[in-house]
Amino acid sequence: MGFDSKFAKNIICIGAGYVGGPTMAAIAAKCPQYKVTVVDINAARIAAWNSDHLPIYEPGLLDVVKQARGRNLFFSTDVAKAIKEAEIIFVSVNTPTKTFGEGAGKAADLQYWEKTARDIVKASEFDKIIVEKSTLPVRTAKAMERILNANDKGIHFEVVSNPEFLAEGTAMADLEKPDRVLIGSQLTEAGLKACESIVEIYANWVPRDRILTTNVWSAELSKLVANAFLAQRISSINSISALCERTEANVYEVARAIGKDSRIGSRFLNASIGFGGSCFKKDILNLVYIAESYGLHEVARYWESVVLMNEYQKRRFVQTMIRVMFNTIAGKRIALFGFAFKADTGDTRESPAIDVTKQLAEERAIVVITDPQAMENARKDLESCISQVEFASDPYAAARGAHAITVMTEWAEYKSLDYRRIYEEMEKPAFIFDGRNILDHEALHKIGFNVFPLGTAAWKHF
Repeated sequence: MGFDSKFAKNIICIGAGYVGGPTMAAIAAKCPQYKVTVVDINAARIAAWNSDHLPIYEPGLLDVVKQARGRNLFFSTDVAKAIKEAEIIFVSVNTPTKTFGEGAGKAADLQYWEKTARDIVKASEFDKIIVEKSTLPVRTAKAMERILNANDKGIHFEVVSNPEFLAEGTAMADLEKPDRVLIGSQLTEAGLKACESIVEIYANWVPRDRILTTNVWSAELSKLVANAFLAQRISSINSISALCERTEANVYEVARAIGKDSRIGSRFLNASIGFGGSCFKKDILNLVYIAESYGLHEVARYWESVVLMNEYQKRRFVQTMIRVMFNTIAGKRIALFGFAFKADTGDTRESPAIDVTKQLAEERAIVVITDPQAMENARKDLESCISQVEFASDPYAAARGAHAITVMTEWAEYKSLDYRRIYEEMEKPAFIFDGRNILDHEALHKIGFNVFPLGTAAWKHF
């Protein structure tokens, strides 16, 4: 029942953020027979998607957008029109952790999801498939179905869960060759038919054996659990990094040894200042809230400890800085190399750099931020302590006159800087705190730096 006869299907996505934009761009590029429209109420964001300066940074994204934009990929603020014409609606709106009321600090805030569901009902004139693309609590689909199908228009909506498993920085590669595509539906005739409609989209480029179909509840829970397991590995190795520093063990060697165990594997075993991003903390706390709501308090405390370990790692990092810099950093200039939560993205959501900066500001340090993609977001994140923060697009300028450098994001360019030049322009003694363990610590020590990695012995001159 599409409105454009030259296209086989009319697909839209509500929400033009980190998930909706790249996912729809990939679908449009791989499926020229479908019309794909991304809608958002944020006019500035849509204007950016229609330009060569996209609102998010993701390697390879602009090329994919250019391939399909204007052909079968469109970006619009006319949400009602897009809903009216669509047969399949992906919903990728924000689902932050609640900051108020029941479940505050743990449960997902579904107000934007519910508003979107009501907007869909209002604008629809025929049956549609609704695809959950946002990360949502288990059994959200049932609640959404009740809202959607409590209409007096005689319209039927089938809700399908299709969680995303993209990693920022490699999202386009993840979409090109996903480990798996997960699609959950009701196990009714209508639900299975809707599921197959979504399978057909991905089957245009994803091998069928990588497209997994489940019941809708399993799909919703799998997303939360996948992120919880990944975050758990990071917190586990970070807990061991603290032990390594006390026992003179080396976290690199420990990670290499256990990573060779085929039952464990080597991924997500890099000690760091901690995990960030929009999903890990939010999804774990959501899992904690769900467990608590079913009276599974031991389960809840277990997963909550993963988040607590992440917070501890950030505090420990700053505590080490204060201790080795003669128990005070007041008035000292500290350059943060990187602010995004990981390399190859400008996303700063839950970035460890936010907490570290605020802790340093509380100690009355002068913090200088540099990052190739995240400066604008950093300014927004640090409004509460902006008087103690400076910004420098050039890392050499950021480090000039600094007492210490902290590596917060694993940008490749930080490995190839001229650290001899940087050392000469810093206050002495000069410190480097490598929160990502990406630099050549021995070489830096030879230049004159006092170097403090995570999980291994420091390289000191005193």
